[in-house]
Amino acid sequence: MKKREKLNIIRKYYPNAITTIDGVNKLIDFVEGVLDLEPSQIMLADSICSDDVNSIQYPARTQEFLGPFKMGGLDGFPFTGLTGMGAFASHVPDEGAVFIYYGPHIGVSKNGAIGEIHRFGQSKNSGCCGAAKGALNKLVNNLVEEGNITEMDYQMNTIEQILLKEKQRIITAEIPIKEATEVIYEAIDKRILELAKATKYNCKYVILMGAILINSDSDMGSFNEIRRFEYVNLETKEITDLTRNFNNLDN
Repeated sequence: MKKREKLNIIRKYYPNAITTIDGVNKLIDFVEGVLDLEPSQIMLADSICSDDVNSIQYPARTQEFLGPFKMGGLDGFPFTGLTGMGAFASHVPDEGAVFIYYGPHIGVSKNGAIGEIHRFGQSKNSGCCGAAKGALNKLVNNLVEEGNITEMDYQMNTIEQILLKEKQRIITAEIPIKEATEVIYEAIDKRILELAKATKYNCKYVILMGAILINSDSDMGSFNEIRRFEYVNLETKEITDLTRNFNNLDN
């Protein structure tokens, strides 16, 4: 299947989606062309779901960066917190930059079904993100208890509480799993900004890329709809928002 055919399937739900590989290529062009840095000067941290499909579909070209340092747990929420953010911040080259890529993921299968994908070796589709679908199922059936976060299932309970705060918005949406993913993105984005603000970086730049990560079947690959792309010049404290520019580049 050609790339444009794959994109037509994904863009039914995410009209600004690009392939993950194209996103990485654009990022490297930006790092080299705008920041005048080499990828080897960039410390990559990601806050994406621990689902194995994200490791399988992780673009090989990201190996040009340092890392990745893994911040995310279920559906990409940055469960490593302030300690995790501070840890990889101390690993970055002095004259380099930190790049933080974050967001929840959702499946869109080759046959256009949202919330599921066909994984390698399986005869049927399975849920993606499974944690989001599980939390949504509990939400719809009024099984999420406000404030209930247990030691045995801390991460899942946290996802449930995030959705509970936006229950009506989610359950009345045309596609509840898509809306639940949006709610989780907003929670991740808010927390990443809080963590970044509270962390000291001994480098030149901090680059933030927030996205909805869209997985598809094993022969389709993955895609991204970029929601935030900005960088901070740590010497001048100037924040440059390039989200629109990034999305408007030729796909």
